[in-house]
Amino acid sequence: QVQLVESGGGLVQAGGSLRLSCAASGADFSRYTMAWYRQAPGKQRELVASITRGGSTTYIDSVKGRFSISRDNVKSMVYLQMDSLKPEDTAVYYCAGFSLGTYWGKGTLVTVSS
Repeated sequence: QVQLVESGGGLVQAGGSLRLSCAASGADFSRYTMAWYRQAPGKQRELVASITRGGSTTYIDSVKGRFSISRDNVKSMVYLQMDSLKPEDTAVYYCAGFSLGTYWGKGTLVTVSS
């Protein structure tokens, strides 16, 4: 099974950018579909973006044109580039991997101030 560790969260002003990283270990990373989820205070966890083994991507409507997911199968990394951040993007962001099971990182907090 894969182990996932997120990094790159922090405090940023509205309109700013952050790049989240997720380091994977313990399994053949290239076999996994990877995704970023987020959970805002008092809200359910939601899928933000995903990327398949072949590099196909999906995004929720609210981040289309602002966020970009990518992966590096050699480095076993997945990234989420977040631009034009809004206060409503404030959440804990989780990296997830899907193969025979679902695997989660512990999350990284993103706070966007207005």
